[in-house]
Amino acid sequence: MATRAGPAHEPERPAPLLLQFAAAVVLSFVLGLELHSYRRAQDEAIGFGTTRTLTLIGVAGFVLWLLDGAMPRGLYLMGLAALAVWLAVDLVRGARTGAASAPSAADGGALLPAMIALLAYALGPLVMTQPSWLIAAVLIVAILMLAEKPLIRRVSDAVPLAEGVTLGKFIAIAGLVLPLLPEATIPGTGGLSLARVWLAVVVMSGISYLAYLAHTYAFPRGSVLITGLLGGLYSSTAATVVLARQARSEAAVAAPAGAAVVLATAMMYLRLWLVFLALGHVAMARALALPFAALLLGSLAVAGVLWRRAQRESPAPAVAHEPPRNPLDLPVALLFAALFVLFAAVTNFVTETFGASGLRWLSFAAGFSDIDPFVLSLLAGHFAVSEAAITAAVLIASGSNNLLKAGYALALSRRRALLPAALWLVLTLLLSLAWTRWQAAG
Repeated sequence: MATRAGPAHEPERPAPLLLQFAAAVVLSFVLGLELHSYRRAQDEAIGFGTTRTLTLIGVAGFVLWLLDGAMPRGLYLMGLAALAVWLAVDLVRGARTGAASAPSAADGGALLPAMIALLAYALGPLVMTQPSWLIAAVLIVAILMLAEKPLIRRVSDAVPLAEGVTLGKFIAIAGLVLPLLPEATIPGTGGLSLARVWLAVVVMSGISYLAYLAHTYAFPRGSVLITGLLGGLYSSTAATVVLARQARSEAAVAAPAGAAVVLATAMMYLRLWLVFLALGHVAMARALALPFAALLLGSLAVAGVLWRRAQRESPAPAVAHEPPRNPLDLPVALLFAALFVLFAAVTNFVTETFGASGLRWLSFAAGFSDIDPFVLSLLAGHFAVSEAAITAAVLIASGSNNLLKAGYALALSRRRALLPAALWLVLTLLLSLAWTRWQAAG
């Protein structure tokens, strides 16, 4: 009698649970190795938390989590409590005996092995319940904290306490306030919502803060050109004011300051275009890509010519002394949000009453203030004008803002060396107006 052939023999694969167990063991072992290397680098005795101990703690956490099977995880919590008591006893004993293995409590080093042990105990649940990217991120952070102590200490000593407070403000702005704001529209603003307003605040604050950090800490005594480059990423108008004031007080700064002012304006175009992409306005970014690119490249070329001329006159690099203002102050963010809503309301009224022609006049006037909230309000709202009219308004506002900067550069510096830069800024306004007229005619 014929027999039916059975399925082809396939090699047995390891069960997922075995792979998870192996991962927990390996990760605990790696933590133990890193802690051991850290202690050797600090000339500390082995003490509590050897490689074997941390590996067994990781195994215990895996097994107890697995045996519980469901909430409330009584066995796992009992194991965690026992480990906490054990670590506390070891800390107290080390403090009383003054053992060589106990790091100085002054720098918090005595808590480090205990925290690594708690992390090893949590690796089992992490492996079984969380995605691999999160597990890798946790392990990378732990290894960096152990391996890069000198670098972390240098950074901690270099960064003032105020910067930590500022970073906390940004986390509150982005991570706490933004998720709580509703999507309900604000009356009279063209469909603008509080969530959209605050999202724009977060994006602008983030870009400005990164440029501020680079300017303050990466190039604290950078050249005048660095001031224009990085200053234009958070406020080209503020950078122009700083450069013009320094040019007035220091004759050596006047010639390179013109190049830096033009460079700051070039960075304004790049910053606005990146903000459009970050907020999801791809169509607007595409519509402005050509004029912004032309103005950006033209400004870079003019800045290069002015910089080479300044280098011929004075080869010694001029240094910017005035530090940039932190752009992440909470009152600044609130003022930006208020201006955002105000411009949206005014724009909604003007477009409904006067149409596209009224918007062009409004955009010209808005350029003599902070153009960021005006431009972003144009993108976020739904107004009674075409997309081409909004594109023209963005160009006109940026051009009239350049006219304002030209006035600042000449009035505050009182030096003829900044006249070529001011003339180029005026020319960018004329080019922007010519582009909008050509687009309207087409």
